[in-house]
Amino acid sequence: MTNDSVVLADADGRPCGTADREGVHGVDTPLHFAFSCHLVDDDRILMTRRALSKRSWPGVWTNSFCGHPRPGESVVDAVHRYARRELGIDVADVRCVLPDFRYRAVDASGIVENEICPVFVARPVGELEPNPDEVAEYAWAPVADVWSLVERTPWAVSPWFADQVRRLPGPQPHGAAAVAAGGTHPGTARASNT
Repeated sequence: MTNDSVVLADADGRPCGTADREGVHGVDTPLHFAFSCHLVDDDRILMTRRALSKRSWPGVWTNSFCGHPRPGESVVDAVHRYARRELGIDVADVRCVLPDFRYRAVDASGIVENEICPVFVARPVGELEPNPDEVAEYAWAPVADVWSLVERTPWAVSPWFADQVRRLPGPQPHGAAAVAAGGTHPGTARASNT
C-alpha cells in the first residue's frame, strides 16, 4: 500500500506529524506542507480546471497542478510525481520562485485549505494526458492574459492562484517565462497569511 500521508506543520512552519491526505482537508484543516507548480512554455502558462469531483474548489480554474510531499519526500520529487499523476507528463527545469508562500482559504462548502506551499515553475516534457479525476479541462494561455484576468477578476480563479500571481512579477518584461528561465524578482520571499 502506498503511503499517502501529508506532513503537518506547527505555527512556526516546522514538521510536527503526519495525517492521511484524504482526511486532512475539512472544515478544520490543520496547517500542512504542499506545493503549487506553474508550467510555462515561452510566453504561455498552463491553466487547469479542477475536476468536478474534487472535494475543495471543484470546477475552479487554477495553476497547472498542486500537491503534497509525502513524509521523507523532497518537494521537488513530489512535483515530478504529481506532474505524472495529474497531467501524465514529466517536467524539466523545476525552480522554486516563491519559497515562503503560505495561505489559508475557505471554499463555498466550508472546506479549508491551510498550507505552507512553495511555488514552482517548470517546463513540460511530452504531451499532456490529464487524469480526469484531477483535471476537468486545461488551456495554454498567454501569461499577459492570465495576469490581466487575475488583476480584473481574481474571483474567477482559485484564491491561492490569485495570491501567487500578485506576488509573481507581471508578464512584462520579466514574466513567468522569464522567472522559469532563471530570472528573479523582489517578491520571491514574501508569504501570504490570509
